[in-house]
Amino acid sequence: MNQAIVLLALAVVLVPLAVRLGLGSVLGYLLAGVAVGPLGLGLVGDAEAVTQVSELGVVLMLFLIGLNLEPRRLWAMRIAVFGGGALQMAACTVLIMPIGFWLGWTWQATLIGSLALSLSSTAIVVPILQERNLLLRPVGQKGFAMLLFEDIAAIPLLALAALLGQTLGTPSPVSPEAHASGWWRPLSQVGAIAGVVLAGRYLAYPAMRFIARLPVRELFTAFALLLVLGVAALMQAVGLSMGLGAFIAGVLLASSEYRHALENDILPFKGLLLGLFFMSVGMGMQLDLLATHGVQVAIGLVLITALKLVGVWLVLPLAGLHGQQRSLLAVLLAQGGEFAFVILATAQAVNVLPANEAALLTLITAVSMPVTPLLLRAFDRLARDDAGARPADDIPDERPQVLLAGFGRYGQIVARLLLGVGIKPTVIDHDADTVDSARKFGFQVYFGDATQPDLLAAAGAANAQLLVIAIDDSAQANQLVAAARQQWPQLRLAVRARDAVHAMELHGAGVHHVQRELFESSLRTGRAALEALGFDRFHARQVADEFRRYNERFARSDRSVLQNEDDLIKRVREAREQFEKQMQQDMQRQHQRHGDKSWQAGDAER
Repeated sequence: MNQAIVLLALAVVLVPLAVRLGLGSVLGYLLAGVAVGPLGLGLVGDAEAVTQVSELGVVLMLFLIGLNLEPRRLWAMRIAVFGGGALQMAACTVLIMPIGFWLGWTWQATLIGSLALSLSSTAIVVPILQERNLLLRPVGQKGFAMLLFEDIAAIPLLALAALLGQTLGTPSPVSPEAHASGWWRPLSQVGAIAGVVLAGRYLAYPAMRFIARLPVRELFTAFALLLVLGVAALMQAVGLSMGLGAFIAGVLLASSEYRHALENDILPFKGLLLGLFFMSVGMGMQLDLLATHGVQVAIGLVLITALKLVGVWLVLPLAGLHGQQRSLLAVLLAQGGEFAFVILATAQAVNVLPANEAALLTLITAVSMPVTPLLLRAFDRLARDDAGARPADDIPDERPQVLLAGFGRYGQIVARLLLGVGIKPTVIDHDADTVDSARKFGFQVYFGDATQPDLLAAAGAANAQLLVIAIDDSAQANQLVAAARQQWPQLRLAVRARDAVHAMELHGAGVHHVQRELFESSLRTGRAALEALGFDRFHARQVADEFRRYNERFARSDRSVLQNEDDLIKRVREAREQFEKQMQQDMQRQHQRHGDKSWQAGDAER
């Protein structure tokens, strides 16, 4: 109990501090582990027990990853997983191997050590991708595919370490009985995977439906944990990775209607145990080697990180990544992985790696993990500098009818609609990757900062009829509106608003057309919800139209309320209550008479 209190207390102090400094939560957990470890304050005596418990964090993380990957999507990723992942591992291994030969290691030690160091940390990279909302973008998908291949490859790497030990004449740690029944192990592994697939399809679904109907909510949480840990234990019993078993279970349940409930129940446990995993890594760091072999650790860290950066960077164009995304993923995959600890320990146990070399490589792997947030911070700074250093494109003044500022998801739809009717807009975007990618698809997009009046003037703002501002940053959009209204008062403006308050600001600034970015799509979803609940299409459309008018009136109301939060809250509540009262009265009238239902046969999307 005292050890748990100490671990939680240090995590609560050090993790927010590391996040505030921009170093990431992983570094905070690692520092907490170092602080309580044997070479720190020595407050936690049984670090091995903590490590065993903390490994469940990685297991739960892989289950949640699988839970967000339907089998169809996973099959679609097979080339990226087994193609890109294998190339990335092979490139890093080939670049690292000369170090082992230079140090005079045996070829067995060099091979297994290089393969172990080529692995990256799923537990570090995936949370970073999630925090930055990159997991569904190409950089996140390619990175996840490579990490998934590495997690799968960890299993044959363990077998390879044992096989290399036999080539050196080292007795296998496996018992003679296991050797006698060696054919049984792969058969049991295949049977275990098949059993998990069948149980997930034909037993887990009915069990979840039964438990979900019970009034005991926490029973579903208990079942979710039992499911994940049971599958993980089964895989471990047949000699496979617990994480692989959890991932397979997650993929099988990805199509279940209870997917979100499972995710919500397991997510808190995953975060806590994953933090405990990194703390256990910090506790296991043999920091005394820094005093005795500090130079070797420093040189090894720099060499391994640099070679992995180069290896990943060279392979990524084959996976379709270029520019800043290519460099970002190379930085993210430059650290060592959690499975490297297990492979290095196995290699030491079978005497493939001497104890000193194994301890040194383990420390280098552990130290490389907190280096990742530092490298990422440096990359962000360099990326901003590069974006500012790239000169704006020369935009020919073709007297365009429309200028379009911003070519993200919002701006692309506007541009395609205009192009569809033969109107060619001049498009400007400040993101170099977006510009380069758009040009590959045949769009004429110019790189530059549209908030700069000189650039707009060069693009022909004085002769244009309309300026569409599709920038997602409200402050930049307001700045552009102010500049356009001042210098080209005849230019009509159509501006994307982030929310109702931003819409009020734009209306107050004299913008001709203001559109909230999610308003119409959300309104259509609301109409569909009313129809699903029994409203006829005509009535659902009436409600949606009235709600649109109410929002327009509110957005065009006195902008002075924005200066006082209390007045704004009061005005919002009054307007909402007025709308709800009006709708209730309208519904009563609808119940008292039979409306014309003929419109139901029409198109609901008109």
